[in-house]
Amino acid sequence: MLVGRASERRTIARLVAAARVGSSGVLLVSGEPGIGKTALLDEAVALATDMRVLRARGAEAEREVPFGGLAQLLRPALGELDRIPGPQRDALASALALRQGPADRFTVGAATLSLLCRYAEHAPLALVVDDAHLLDRPSAEALLFTARRLLADPVVLLLAARTGEPHALAGADLPELVLTGVDLAAAQEIVRRAGGRPVAVDLVARLHRVVAGNPLALLELADDPHRAEDGPPGAPVRVSAVLAAAFAARAERLGAAARSALLVAATEGGDLAVVAAACTALDVDVGALAEAETGGLVTVDGGRVEFRHPLIRSAVYTSADAARRRDAHRAVAAALPPDEDDRRAWHLSEAVLGLDDGVAAALEAAARRAAGRGAHAVAATAFERSARFGAPGVERARRLTAAGSAAWAAGLPDRADRLLAEALDPPPPLPVRTRVHELRGDIAVKCGSPAAARDMVVAAADEAAADPDGAVGLLVDAVLACLWLADAASAVRAGEQIALLLPRTAPHMRRLGTMAVGMSHVLAGRGGADLIRDAVAALATADDEGADDPRRTVLSVLGPLFLRESDAGRALVERTMQRSRDRTALAVLPTLLFHLARDQATSDRWADAEATYDEAARLARETGQTTNLALALAGSAWLHAHQGRADECRSRAAEAVTIAGEHGILLGTAWSWFALGDLELGHDDPAAALAHYERLVAELDAGRVVDADLSPAPELVEVHARLGHRADAERLAAEFAEVAAAKGQPWSLARAARACGVVAPDDALDAHFRSALSWHDRTVDAFEGARTRLTYGVRLRRAARRVDARAQLRLAVATFDELGASSWADRAAAELRATGETARRRGPGGTVALTPQERRIASLLAAGRTTRQTAAAMFVSPKTVEYHLRNVYNKLGIHSRTELGVALGAERGADRQPDA
Repeated sequence: MLVGRASERRTIARLVAAARVGSSGVLLVSGEPGIGKTALLDEAVALATDMRVLRARGAEAEREVPFGGLAQLLRPALGELDRIPGPQRDALASALALRQGPADRFTVGAATLSLLCRYAEHAPLALVVDDAHLLDRPSAEALLFTARRLLADPVVLLLAARTGEPHALAGADLPELVLTGVDLAAAQEIVRRAGGRPVAVDLVARLHRVVAGNPLALLELADDPHRAEDGPPGAPVRVSAVLAAAFAARAERLGAAARSALLVAATEGGDLAVVAAACTALDVDVGALAEAETGGLVTVDGGRVEFRHPLIRSAVYTSADAARRRDAHRAVAAALPPDEDDRRAWHLSEAVLGLDDGVAAALEAAARRAAGRGAHAVAATAFERSARFGAPGVERARRLTAAGSAAWAAGLPDRADRLLAEALDPPPPLPVRTRVHELRGDIAVKCGSPAAARDMVVAAADEAAADPDGAVGLLVDAVLACLWLADAASAVRAGEQIALLLPRTAPHMRRLGTMAVGMSHVLAGRGGADLIRDAVAALATADDEGADDPRRTVLSVLGPLFLRESDAGRALVERTMQRSRDRTALAVLPTLLFHLARDQATSDRWADAEATYDEAARLARETGQTTNLALALAGSAWLHAHQGRADECRSRAAEAVTIAGEHGILLGTAWSWFALGDLELGHDDPAAALAHYERLVAELDAGRVVDADLSPAPELVEVHARLGHRADAERLAAEFAEVAAAKGQPWSLARAARACGVVAPDDALDAHFRSALSWHDRTVDAFEGARTRLTYGVRLRRAARRVDARAQLRLAVATFDELGASSWADRAAAELRATGETARRRGPGGTVALTPQERRIASLLAAGRTTRQTAAAMFVSPKTVEYHLRNVYNKLGIHSRTELGVALGAERGADRQPDA
């Protein structure tokens, strides 16, 4: 029975009770060893009397076994596996080694959520995971994915982890309960119950003070409290060290056979059959474990040997000399079943001294299997150990490169860069060097200095001139780095080098190189759209050559973004995202999500864009990708500026400017100033907007960037016109018209025509604005189209053409409202009132009141998807979809999916009215 902990027990009881009535709960219980985390979890299990319970416990021996913790937790629920979506089922089955096939982090996480929610349909579910700091990283990531998405299911997830231990759940945004020591009254009761006899009050009080109320320390040291006072007077006690020493001393008092059997059990991890076989190989009677069981160190039950506390296992293992540990590992490796190749490889690696090609090969094979199952962090460790056991030379460099690649795929940039740097010493053959430079450049551009990355890959490309494909790949990376740096000159130089090499490259690299050359020309204002369009068309019909190259994935989304055309590459973007989202490594995902968010934000999918920007920023923070974080924040600021959300815009822009300034990410600062300028212009403050736009112009001039799409010239034309600076407005409009014409793309030509319309005489304004609207029809940017209609309506009203103005302003109000651009909608509505007409605005019941999550779920359901199909697409549970759907119904005042389709369809139709 748990002693004390009244407040903590109430917290647990509330979570369990809430799960019974369909409200999910998550709690991470943390604290030092022996503080009572396991006891609190046991209390939760005792409370869950009418619930299903799934339990798992992390173990040191399983930390490098991919998805070992997840398999332990999910085993009783696997009967539901065939009832979850097919792709999720296949990925989870692969991760758990139930069948062969690819698996990735997101799909496995989504499958875990789906399986648990299916299992909870029969009865409320309690998930209890002890020693979560010892879980293998892939299992911890799957549970973290699930924890963040539990909302309206009858599920409670309780995890316990040791403080001070690095693990995947540390620092995550999970509700946390930090346990401290029990009070003195509880300490006295704990000691009394354990000993069955009275203990001097002053002794308990002294021990309680020394061990800060740690319950396990109170139990173990009550008979000899002086062991906790061996340090200097007043010095803090390292409770875990004191307990480990006490456990080791207790183990040393066992007989020789019991100590040997206990060491084998500590080495193996708990499978009694394997422990018994290993003991036989060492000529040790496994029955000697009974002595350790009598001594309270282990329990033997159900084919398992369980240590009473992880510190006991650790103490037994670390107190044995190295030779005995190696013997134990060798015996365990020999005793493992034939299908346990991965665990055998790890045990053999602990059993040998010096180099061993056989062990190196076994570890490499284990690494490849782990990578194939999406367990990249485990794969990185296995590849690295394989390199350590193999002979120096090409094979070691290759394995270190594979280790670095796996670490980077797992989102561990510092570790990846260290491994890759080691692979270069001594210099390996050219193909290995090229691969190392590619990876290190990718890490530098995303997590360090894009300028350093640019210089690194350009130098590596010179070195790789004998390999045209390798050199072009590096130069493509250089052009991408130049984009974030807004460095047009360097981009052009890299593009010129690519153009010289393209005739000697394979088709896959030729497509990517052509795209990069086009982008370099665009950045410098030298055209380039035709090259990008050709590359996009080639990628749209390409075969699977290079399909696994992250560059292809990124450029397949970035190319259409450069074009900003409604008919160029839109299907490629959708297909790329559908194919890649669930199979993309963590290192690439923030980049991909950022580009996707940018695409969504420059169309009419703002709700999706907000969610995608947030996810990109979160993953970038988790993986240390400062460049993607700065760009996601800047993009988010721009979106919030258009939505009129001043506080969010300013806070995100401020953080983006700080990060971008520290790392030289000029594009991040440029977008931030653009966002702040748009925010002020949307709030009808042209003077304040002018200062931000001028900062942006200075940034672009510094990088010699003349890309029309990055220029705020159309906004400056409007600002100067409203401030009475007629000459400045006319000059900028004329200059920008030349830049836009040189680029030749609909988006920039539409903005140029609008700018010319702002300064045109009354008898010429229609031609400019009609031209602008015609160009807008060839883009997907609803916001820019609405801005043109607003500006057109203002000009028409001031030209005393009120009836004509109303037609444009009505459409502007409707589009701004549909998008959620509140400040711009207010401006358009005010202009419409000035014509003598009151705008019909959506009230709080309109879809503008929906959150991004609610809007996306409503759209999927209205399009005909089922609840389960929507849940799979959103990476949430069906109950969560139903929860959000109820909120949607309440906000829209509707009661059925038929009405939902009508509501969303009517609002979409408002934007499809014919031009006046």
